[in-house]
Amino acid sequence: MDAIRQARVAFYLTGSRPVAELEPVEGLHFGPALLARYRDLGSLRHDFPAVLLAGAEAAVGVRPLSGLIDDALKEVAHGEAGERISQHALRFETLLRRAVAGGARGSLRALWTETARQAGADEDEQLRDSLDRIIDAFDVDGELADCDAELPPQLFSHVWQQIQHEKARRLASSVARLVHRVSNILRADFARSTEGRSADSLKASIGGVDAEAIDFDAMSRVLRRTANRTTITEERRRRLEQLASALQSYDFEPQAFRFTSCSRALAAWRERFPMLIDVARAIAMAELEIAGDYREDRHDAFFADYGADGLSPEDISMFADYLVCVNAATMDAQEQAALMEILSSGLPIKILVQTDDILEDALQGSARRGFGRSAPHFANMAVGLTDVYVLQATASHLLSCTGRIADGIAYPGTALFSVFSGATGFSADLPPYMVAAAAVESRAFPVFSYDPSAGADLASRFSVASNPQPEGDWPLHEFSYEDEERRKVSASIAFTFVDFAALDERYARHLARVPHAQWDDAMIPVGEALEAQTEDPPDRVPCLLMVDRQDQLQKVLVDEKLLREARRCREAWHSLQELGGIHNSYAEQVLAEERQARRPGPPQEGEAPPEAVPEAAVPATGEGAAVEAEPEPEPSPDEAYIETPRCTTCNECTEINDKMFAYNDNRQAYIADLDAGTYAQMVEAAESCQVSIIHPGKPRDPDEPGLEELVERAEPFL
Repeated sequence: MDAIRQARVAFYLTGSRPVAELEPVEGLHFGPALLARYRDLGSLRHDFPAVLLAGAEAAVGVRPLSGLIDDALKEVAHGEAGERISQHALRFETLLRRAVAGGARGSLRALWTETARQAGADEDEQLRDSLDRIIDAFDVDGELADCDAELPPQLFSHVWQQIQHEKARRLASSVARLVHRVSNILRADFARSTEGRSADSLKASIGGVDAEAIDFDAMSRVLRRTANRTTITEERRRRLEQLASALQSYDFEPQAFRFTSCSRALAAWRERFPMLIDVARAIAMAELEIAGDYREDRHDAFFADYGADGLSPEDISMFADYLVCVNAATMDAQEQAALMEILSSGLPIKILVQTDDILEDALQGSARRGFGRSAPHFANMAVGLTDVYVLQATASHLLSCTGRIADGIAYPGTALFSVFSGATGFSADLPPYMVAAAAVESRAFPVFSYDPSAGADLASRFSVASNPQPEGDWPLHEFSYEDEERRKVSASIAFTFVDFAALDERYARHLARVPHAQWDDAMIPVGEALEAQTEDPPDRVPCLLMVDRQDQLQKVLVDEKLLREARRCREAWHSLQELGGIHNSYAEQVLAEERQARRPGPPQEGEAPPEAVPEAAVPATGEGAAVEAEPEPEPSPDEAYIETPRCTTCNECTEINDKMFAYNDNRQAYIADLDAGTYAQMVEAAESCQVSIIHPGKPRDPDEPGLEELVERAEPFL
């Protein structure tokens, strides 16, 4: 074994870099090659900055700035000035994005005006005209938010506030109706009473009339003689007055229900809970009183113990929920215990657990828990509780998850949101957006959701579909570069956990640069090394393609500790995949058993194998004739069909059209009715199928719109 190979193997096994053969990467600011094109994030259109729309409904309460500008351009970029307005808008969007990334904060309109002034719009009439037209087309305003450590609590508080205000408005309206009708009962009873028909009461009840022209004493005497003597009992009057008082005492303002501590939120809930019981009791009693159904002999005892064993979910769902925003780094044992108590309680408390660092220092972390295990696994544990709404996402994906965030906050129970901000502080000048996106891409922090209200089974409740290429171990991307002879070289590269760890300067000790002159075939991509069986010592060692600040390609060796952690990350991803219906081991086992059952068994002793039996020895007809099983015909590529035994029950096709696609008794999909949908839906189902088992065939309706494009899209699946 030569010295270079010995140095590489030694580094792989021990992490020790021989100075002569391998070079350190500390301070060189290398980055994974696949991220090189995203280095200048400010010049690229993406979801940020986001606009937290003021006064909007929760489902549309957050929009990317780029989306708002696109909508405005559709409205104003027409005619001769259309091209000029579009170019000004896109250039100005870049300026505004860079300003927000640089720390500028404020409302969209305020920052728009300030950035326009700095861009010289006061002196450039055409630029000013373009920007004025666009800002006038905005029918909304709101705070601009960048993808940073402040984004998660800011965005969740915004969506939570909108939902709670709407919830409080509905409850206030309902309570006002009850108070009004209870008050009407009391007023009507008073009007029938002796006091209500006194001269003073009659005089006070008449307005806008010359009181001196009416003899109220005479009127009182007449009304008293004809009065209805069946007024309500004193006990019922007290009860109605108490109901009205209890209903009017409730504070509908949800502002006070935001916390930065699970313990304080839990204590505040316990302190407030008796009042909620009083209000819920008053609402239930008022409904009965208004309907005339309250029976003291039956209901007094029932309402005396109302809420003694807690309130029903329906009662609790009427009131404002609590929001808790905590950072995992500040959670001590007491806070974690309070969090687990909330998760197991079913209380209407929504908890955002933000994590800024999901990697540990290799020196301290690997010996204690292993790489990347410092991030709390609350989301995984909460899924096991079965009745907690769970969303795990990174800050880079929050805008695409806004709908699920709103669903979780509106969920009538406990919800947990686990978010990685990307603001680690250990990724040099890489913006948090890129770090967060890389965490999803590398499976270090996958996106998943669990909604207990979505259905009765796991297939309905759990989803990992928001991850890139969710059916694979790692996402694969094409990477092109020029070699020394300026020839274009392309390769398909997996973005793995190693790529993500390489962004963190604390992991530089697990990497070693190989001088270009020593590049050879004994260095294999990390993705290939992760698939290979480990050898001791290895013939080939894993390397990572990286790029320096001059866009020069570098090859960097990876040690065995980091590769081992990448395999652990992959196994954790496999578990999530299976929960999400991808590569379901049970379905694959059943399929393997079915295939095995269809194979002929081994010949008995002295019996020739089936293929060796002479044809003449087999009678053609009559008793003892061999009946050959007809092989199953090959499906025609012109007819649509599904390879049902391979179905992993991912729900993709049934969500597109549950009349065209259905499940059999084994929860595996088949085509139930071709006429129940369109060819476009068939092609869409084929494209979205995670295991590519849907074959759309040829179109059945020659008049369906867009057939030429649909046939082209269907070609890979025939």
